[in-house]
Amino acid sequence: MIARTFFQILRTLNEHDLRYVLIGGLAANLWGSDQVTMDVDICYARDQENLTILVKALQALDAHLRGWPKGVPEFIDERAFRLGDTMTFETKFGAFDCLGTPAGTDGYPDLIANAKEMVVEDDVTVIVASIDDIIRMKRTAGRAKDLTGVESLKLLKELRRNEPPAGE
Repeated sequence: MIARTFFQILRTLNEHDLRYVLIGGLAANLWGSDQVTMDVDICYARDQENLTILVKALQALDAHLRGWPKGVPEFIDERAFRLGDTMTFETKFGAFDCLGTPAGTDGYPDLIANAKEMVVEDDVTVIVASIDDIIRMKRTAGRAKDLTGVESLKLLKELRRNEPPAGE
């Protein structure tokens, strides 16, 4: 089951017109996976305009760096994203991970090419990484939970291949 608070993160990103592709466990859930996920993962476009938008969206989400020591100043700005690639946050709606170049990919331009638009709630539409791209990212990451997810996604892909087209 997908937590409703995750939709609030996606809704906020959309309200700011951020260019991103949904990846990770939530994307796999939207393709039919039943694997539990505890966060929202996105791959964001890394151009200057989009980084500015991402920082504003993070402010709206009251985002704070996950694991950052209390009392130590945080620098969540465009420069931090230009210098880094992956940042993980706690927001008022839950955990949120921003990846510039997810494992096994060349980033946003690579993932957007095969992504699919999906409606996840009445007023929330997202661009979701393809099953093949999610498999590629999980396989490359190589963590035990990702490799388990790969097998499930391969089965879902096969089942979808055998479904009759919509309307038949």
